[in-house]
Formats: sequence, structure tokens, C-alpha cells
Amino acid sequence: MSGAPEFAAPLIVRRSGNRQLAALEAALATVNRIVMALAAVALLVAACVLIESVIVRYLFKATTDWQDEVTVFLLVGATFLSSAFVQSQRGHVGIEALAGLLPVWADHARRLLIDAASALFCGFFAWKSWTLTYEAWSDGATTASTFAPPLAIPYGLMAAGMTLLTVQIALQLATGLAAGPDANADHFRSAGQAKSTLPVKPTLSTKS
Repeated sequence: MSGAPEFAAPLIVRRSGNRQLAALEAALATVNRIVMALAAVALLVAACVLIESVIVRYLFKATTDWQDEVTVFLLVGATFLSSAFVQSQRGHVGIEALAGLLPVWADHARRLLIDAASALFCGFFAWKSWTLTYEAWSDGATTASTFAPPLAIPYGLMAAGMTLLTVQIALQLATGLAAGPDANADHFRSAGQAKSTLPVKPTLSTKS
């Protein structure tokens, strides 16, 4: 054998066979890719701003009044706006202890219930975030610092991110309802085959 071992993708993302749902998935995937690129730029800018803040504060003994809040706003936007992409990959923290114990139909029902509850919670979160954004915008609310940026910026980023996340979860819920438990079984069968292709690290024997 020669060359580095090839690792299979650790996650298999199921796509809907329904034409309308597939079109929505493709459109949302495009939006998520754009948002992820913007989030990566935001993280890079936040790191540069923090470095500039340290240099100005400790080398030149100058005051900094905008760097911390700009960094927080960038991180808030990157975190919330990228949550839909993470959900599209099922990358959020979850407990899968029951996945291998339940029958296929029961595990499929469990996933649908979790997606429905998550969509309701995130939808409520998005609605409250939009109300906070409107109130901050109409009242002209700002932070208490001397820089005083408008609070509508972080609230708006949070509302947009939670809205995208709600749409993503709702789309996955609709896909699961349309596909049925058989697609769920195919999904886990493909995931098991992907895991079986990973190289196994040899162990050393202690027997003489």
C-alpha cells in the first residue's frame, strides 16, 4: 500500500426526493454557504481588531473604546448566522444514545419530534429577537459605552440567524415527513458503511 489513507466523510446528509423540497434545500444550502463565508471573514476581522486593541493599549498606552464592542458584534453575528449551516450538517450537540436501541420507525418518530420541538423553540426565539430589534431601532437604544453603537445591530444579527435556523429545521422536518422511516434506515446504513471504511489503528501486543 502506498499513499495516505483515505477517510470517508463522517456525516451523511440526507436529501429529499421531493422536487419542491429539494429545490428549497438547494436554495438554503446556497444561502448557508454565503453566510458561512461571511462568518469566516467576521471571525478574521474580530481577531485583527483584538490584536490591534492589545497593541494600541499596551504598547502605545492609548485608550480603546470601540474594539471590544465591535468584536462582540462580529462574534454574535458569526455565531448566530452560521447556526443554520451547522444544523444542515446535524452538527449541533445531540445525544444519540437511543439511536441504536430503538427500531427504525421509533427512531424516525423520535427525530421528527425533536425537530418539531426545536423548530417551535427557535421560531419563538426568532420572533422575540425581531421584537427586540424593532424596539431597539424605534427607541434608538445604544450600549452604555462612549462608543455607543446601536443595539439594533446585534439584535438584528441574532434575529436573522435564528430565522435561518428555524427555516433549516422546518425544512429538515418536512423532509423527514416526506421521506419516511425507510430513508432514515438508508441514512444510517450509509453512515455505517462510511465508518467501516475508516482505517483501524493497529495495537501492540504485550505477549512475549
